[in-house]
Amino acid sequence: MKTIALYSIKGGVGKTAAAVNLSYLSSLLSPPALICDLDPQGASSYYFRITASKKYNSDKFLKGNKKISRNIKATDFANLDLLPSDFSYRNLDIELAEEKKPQKKLKKNLDELSDDYRYVFFDCPPNLTLLSESVFAASDVILVPLIPTTLSIRTYIQLKDFFIANKLDPSKIRPFFSMVEKQKKLHRDIINEFGNPPELLNQIIPYNSEVEKMGIYRAPLNAVLPNAPASKAYRNLWEELRAHLER
Repeated sequence: MKTIALYSIKGGVGKTAAAVNLSYLSSLLSPPALICDLDPQGASSYYFRITASKKYNSDKFLKGNKKISRNIKATDFANLDLLPSDFSYRNLDIELAEEKKPQKKLKKNLDELSDDYRYVFFDCPPNLTLLSESVFAASDVILVPLIPTTLSIRTYIQLKDFFIANKLDPSKIRPFFSMVEKQKKLHRDIINEFGNPPELLNQIIPYNSEVEKMGIYRAPLNAVLPNAPASKAYRNLWEELRAHLER
């Protein structure tokens, strides 16, 4: 089982759109796949038209094992399941702090799923918390969408510094440019200044109004409009990521 986190300290960078489309693409090529919506806002859950059971909450999520398995739901797409978010997830950091080994909790809770899924995606909330640290420990790859702006690049540098300061493995971090508008000089200049570090994925996700309409379609863009420019970019990004995961 390979685990992929879509993560950014900064919000509004296209993280959930990438999580939804990449998990869908992975289910087509190498089924089955699971997407775990860890954000209390529940955007991924909304896109897939799924809500958590009324009896499901952050406490059951932290208990893991059968409590998680019983609450995984099938999406409308074959070989793609989802563990929906619940608004109680806003308390996860407080509850994690009471655990003996909070950084290892997520990895431990998902171990029993290793025989059921080849790929597991985490759609993470935009912050740097104890839950984030648990995600870092549980993930094989941490995909970081970067909008070509000063603040987005700054938060990426902060993330790398955090990994180094806390003796985490920075090689897990794989950034890619997202929501890129090449007609904007600022975007072009920042991409050029960023250069081509070895950890950077080559595929760029362009800004596309159709991505914003995923909230209307409530489905992966690749399932609804496979020929849209952003859909093609997500396919290329998945192929690049898959090649990295299978080395």
